[in-house]
Amino acid sequence: MTFSIVARDPETGDLGGAVQSKFLSVGGLVLHGRAGAGMVATQAWANVSYGPRGLALLEAGATAPQALEVLLGADDQPGVRQAAILDAAGRVAAHTGGDCPDWAGHRTGDGFSCQGNILVSSATVEAMAAAMRERAGLELPERLVAALEAGQAAGGDARGQQSAALLVVREGGGYGGRSDRHVDLRVDDHPTPIAELGRLLALHRRYFRRPGDDELVELTGPLAAEVAGQLSRRLARPVDPGDAAALWAALEGWAGLENLEERLVRPGWIDPTTLGVLREG
Repeated sequence: MTFSIVARDPETGDLGGAVQSKFLSVGGLVLHGRAGAGMVATQAWANVSYGPRGLALLEAGATAPQALEVLLGADDQPGVRQAAILDAAGRVAAHTGGDCPDWAGHRTGDGFSCQGNILVSSATVEAMAAAMRERAGLELPERLVAALEAGQAAGGDARGQQSAALLVVREGGGYGGRSDRHVDLRVDDHPTPIAELGRLLALHRRYFRRPGDDELVELTGPLAAEVAGQLSRRLARPVDPGDAAALWAALEGWAGLENLEERLVRPGWIDPTTLGVLREG
C-alpha cells in the first residue's frame, strides 16, 4: 500500500530510499539500508525480514538479483510481496507479486528502482523514474524527495497520503562521523507527508550539512569583529575578536546551543549558513 524508490548516487556512492503511503509510520517498515552493502524496500504485504536478511546477503557478497532470488525462494507467499534491492555497485532487482493489489508494478533504471501498489495507475512509478533521470544534478536526498513529489503529482497511492520517510546511508556520514545514517527522516502521520518531508530535509541541511572547504570564510578583520560582536550579544559576555582561540571557543559554545556544531569544520573559519543564523537574532 505504498510507493517507494531506492537509488545510488554515482558521484558519491551514497545509497538511499524514500517512501510514501496511506499507512502509519511507513518508514519503520519499508526502508532498510547499510553503507557499503545496499538498500532494501519491502512493501505490499511486507515481509519485513527482507530488510535485515537482504542486507546480510549483500554484505556477504551477493548481488542485488542474487539476494532477491534467495529471499523470494525462502518465502511461502511471494505472490503478495513487493520488494526492490539495490547493491553497493548500483545493480538493482525488483519483484511485484502477482497477488499484489492493483495497480501494482515497478520500473527500474540505471542505479534505481521505483515500485508501488494500490496506486491510481502506472503513471506514479513512471513519473518517479522520469524525475530520477531529469534531476540528476541534485544531491541524492533532494532527488529522492523530488521523485516522491513526482509520483504523488501523477496520482500516488489510490487511498491518499499519511506518512513518508527518507533514508540515505554513507560511510561515516552520520552525526559526528560515527554512523552511516547520513539522512534519516520520517513523517509518521501528516495530511501532506511528502511536503513535510521536504521541509524536514531543508532543516536537516541547515543544521547537519557539513560545508565544503570552498564554502568557508576566514574569521579575520571586520568579519571577526562582527562575529565577536554577535557572540558577545548572544552569550551576554564580551568576546575579543583579536583572540582567535577565544573567538573560536565562543563560536563553538554558541553553535552547540543552536545545534549547528556539525557545521564547524575548521577552526578559525565559518560558513555562510552558520553566519546567517548568527545574524538572525
